[in-house]
Amino acid sequence: MVYTSMQECLDDLEKNGHLVRIKEEVDPELEMAAIHLRVHEAGGKAVLFEKVKGTKYPCVSNIFGTTERTHFIFREHFGMMQQLIEVKNNPMAFIKKPFRNISLAFAAYKALPKRIRAKAKDHFEEIRIDQLPLIKHWEKDGGAFVTLPQVYTEDADQPGIMQSNLGMYRIQLNGNKYVLNEEIGLHYQLHRGIGVHQTKAKSKGQPLKVSIFVGGPPSHTLAAVMPLPEGLSEMTFAGALNGRRFRYFYEDGFCISADADFVITGEVYPDENKPEGPFGDHLGYYSLTHDFPLMRVHKVYAKKNAIWAFTVVGRPPQEDTGFGNFIHEMTGEGLKKEIPGVKEVHAVDAAGVHPLLLAVGSERYTPYLQNKQPAELLTIANHILGKGQLSLAKFLFITADDANKVTVKNIEDYFSFVLKRIDWKRDIHFYTNTTIDTLDYSGTGLNTGSKVVFAAYGDVKRELSRRVPSYFEETGTFTKARMAMPGVVVLTAKAFTDYETASAETQELNRQLKDHVVELNDTPLIVIADDSDFVAETLNNFLWVTFTRCNPSHDIYGIESYTQFKHWACKGPLIIDARIKPHHAPVLVKNDAVEKRVDAVLQNIAFK
Repeated sequence: MVYTSMQECLDDLEKNGHLVRIKEEVDPELEMAAIHLRVHEAGGKAVLFEKVKGTKYPCVSNIFGTTERTHFIFREHFGMMQQLIEVKNNPMAFIKKPFRNISLAFAAYKALPKRIRAKAKDHFEEIRIDQLPLIKHWEKDGGAFVTLPQVYTEDADQPGIMQSNLGMYRIQLNGNKYVLNEEIGLHYQLHRGIGVHQTKAKSKGQPLKVSIFVGGPPSHTLAAVMPLPEGLSEMTFAGALNGRRFRYFYEDGFCISADADFVITGEVYPDENKPEGPFGDHLGYYSLTHDFPLMRVHKVYAKKNAIWAFTVVGRPPQEDTGFGNFIHEMTGEGLKKEIPGVKEVHAVDAAGVHPLLLAVGSERYTPYLQNKQPAELLTIANHILGKGQLSLAKFLFITADDANKVTVKNIEDYFSFVLKRIDWKRDIHFYTNTTIDTLDYSGTGLNTGSKVVFAAYGDVKRELSRRVPSYFEETGTFTKARMAMPGVVVLTAKAFTDYETASAETQELNRQLKDHVVELNDTPLIVIADDSDFVAETLNNFLWVTFTRCNPSHDIYGIESYTQFKHWACKGPLIIDARIKPHHAPVLVKNDAVEKRVDAVLQNIAFK
């Protein structure tokens, strides 16, 4: 299906039973977000809010809420896009079979962006920021945010659409110290193309021109989050996936998407920042208030009968999980070609994506050795941690399997495979005082923290206990020993106060267990938490708490630990302190009064 607009997509979804309408007026202050979260959690349909308080524009969310619906939207061009990406990664495949791939050449040509002769008044009416749907998602958010923006910038050294960047960086529309209708906040994280563009503009003493598109054909939204191979334009991707060229024109020096529902244009001047946030983010916590670039608003445009597209992020899985799954399926084997020796990589959504990365690699360096140990895996790990957004990973587990049976797709089986083989005296590799994800507050400051690689390879060293060993005694410090999964015990501890106290507490645990190192071989991992019952209740709880609340260099301990030639190791179980720390961001919590209103709105609506 080729969509020329968001409206055409919604008509198609409704015709095929994928969309539900909410006709009564809803409040953009928390209520719309709460409705979205409820519908998404139930695996429900896309939601069209027809009447939104404070604006004349209807809103839609949960378009990409299920993988099935995303496939439905892109059903005609998904396969072609996979082939185009494969050819980009492996040009010889095209050269060897040119006639078989002639349709790809035609598709690639049709995907080229198309500049049209137009003026903004031909497509849009000019409006103000305060006329937009100002949707506030979580109670402590600093204001209203754009959560499905397509943020367009150009390279000051190579201007033009083919060297441009289209990314999805959250936009704060009001609140804090922003002058309403004149200023908005632009938040972006490490390893984003817009940062390169701003750096180049700043070096020339120029403001960075920014165009923010909202809506339009859904391929445009997906293009903004797509990690594309070097040299492949997001605009080309958007056109290829939709089967229709990305149409654009320029006005006042700004690029305008002719198919977008809304466009906000403005400039970011060198060294102009203002506080942005807080914002309830995809790790399940608030990202706090920090200075980020200020965008001076030039003009705001809206199509006649425009529809505002939004999503809500929070503790995963959420709608952005669907983005990740769809992108991973589309890109397929690409990473294998970019990183020699890698077989699979999986950023674990339940742990907030960047905090936890699982990988399967190869071990081909030393086939002559009888004693198997990580070698090539360490090279691959360094390559992964130097690759784009993969470099934001905080915990990287990597292993190799000569029998090719282990897969990152089954997380619990993967952990079991690794924990049966890991050697805590050899297989732990820390990266201290380094950069981490902007949204991760487990470290020592914004973008600052540590990483750890667990590289396990070789024969089975242990079978994993399925029962809590008797050596875990109830004390005043540690209680409620629970099994999170085979080989992993979770303990409830007193609330974290400071690292000096935490060190003393782990020493107490060490004294309790050090004489049982041999017996505890079948329990290689201990997690300290605020609530072990919660952590052990589900796999997702274990993944979320353990890996979002730990700064590896500060919060990893071990029974009978030692340092030898700068290498930290332990003889007994590894300990991860996954308690909430005073410097952590607050957890996202739903508003009870709003939830009651949601009950009333949805009680007679068939949204599943």
